[in-house]
Amino acid sequence: MGYLELALAALVVVLISRLWNVLVYLIWRPFVITKKFREQGIRGPSYNFWSGSLEEIKERTTFLYWFGPQPKICITDPEMVKQVLSNKFGSYSKANPNPNIFALLGKGLVFVEGSDWVRHRSLINPAFTMDKLKMMTKTMAECTRSMIEGWQSQAFDHEAQRKEVELSREFQELVADVISRIAFGSSYKEGKEVFLAKKALQKLAIATWLKVHIPGFKYLPSRRNIEKWKLDKKVSNTLMKITQELLYFRESGCGNDLLGLMMEASTTNYGGKQEHQTMSMDEIIDECKTFFFAGHETTSNLLTWSMFLLSTNQEWQERLREEVYRECGKDIPDADILGKLKLMTMFILETLRPRACIDQNFAMLEAKIIIAMILQKFSFSLSPGYIHAPIDLLMLQPTYGLPIILSPLSFGVFEMVSYSADKHLILY
Repeated sequence: MGYLELALAALVVVLISRLWNVLVYLIWRPFVITKKFREQGIRGPSYNFWSGSLEEIKERTTFLYWFGPQPKICITDPEMVKQVLSNKFGSYSKANPNPNIFALLGKGLVFVEGSDWVRHRSLINPAFTMDKLKMMTKTMAECTRSMIEGWQSQAFDHEAQRKEVELSREFQELVADVISRIAFGSSYKEGKEVFLAKKALQKLAIATWLKVHIPGFKYLPSRRNIEKWKLDKKVSNTLMKITQELLYFRESGCGNDLLGLMMEASTTNYGGKQEHQTMSMDEIIDECKTFFFAGHETTSNLLTWSMFLLSTNQEWQERLREEVYRECGKDIPDADILGKLKLMTMFILETLRPRACIDQNFAMLEAKIIIAMILQKFSFSLSPGYIHAPIDLLMLQPTYGLPIILSPLSFGVFEMVSYSADKHLILY
């Protein structure tokens, strides 16, 4: 047998071996896993080696399903969720995101595990203490006042003293402004550029949320990949520029903005010189990506659904307004006053249920001050044009926005009010 025949025989053996491995991985392995879970009483939709079980999972509760060739269990029972997240969280690894989700969130707290998670969490925690957060309320109030003044000028120009405003879009712009100023301080304009790039990355992530990731495909120069690379590079380069400015041009420390506080917590300086860094620059940038997306989407949607609930529950709207005027009158509430708004806290926690995260205190302060300042200036109700169609786009949000009818108030400190037949406030 010549060399050519030997080479061909070896190639055939390799191909057969590879084909066998593929068949075992795509067909035999799923069959065995499904059988073992079925013996434990766990059943689920059928397996397809190309798409997994994605087409059949919508109406199930606790079940085994397949994301391509990857087996997963979906659980909704609260006690089982508690066991996974609290009692035995070390036994469960986090899911590997598709490349577009990873570009959107970065490898921050959402995806790091084990000792890396502990290290990140311990370094970021100091930036979210209440003492640090209280310093940020002034910025939150200034951004909110700017938005409200815009509404007031629009409403008072209207003959009927009412104005329809699409609040979900307004809140997205407001929260982006707040985060840009709080996270990046004097570099907030560059922070807004990060926000715009992240919104574009979010659209890419949503488009591929439930699509099977083909290994190696993320390296191909497809139109979507090229767009993702450009956006991710813009985000990373902008954040790197801001962090380098903090490190090299602020002699008196990293500053009181969130990025500065996080960098201060993650570095040790001796004699003005950086000697030890416990989080790399790439890790800091990834945490900024995580905070920018998580802090923006969660808070803007919390505000949107809070206003929806208050618009459809006029009694609670009035009760919260009374509490706001009782504690601070028409003054802008500061951090200490926000702590006294007990009904407001109850209401926001009811809107949130059972979400919780590292920046929950940040979100609570921001939501309280924004809702309180709106209640001081306006009564509001749902627009007749509102269509209730919530949709899950990484976060639950209204498909067609939240159009709200705003009616300006002209209170002194607090005056008696009653409702007219069309549900708008009449002032005495």
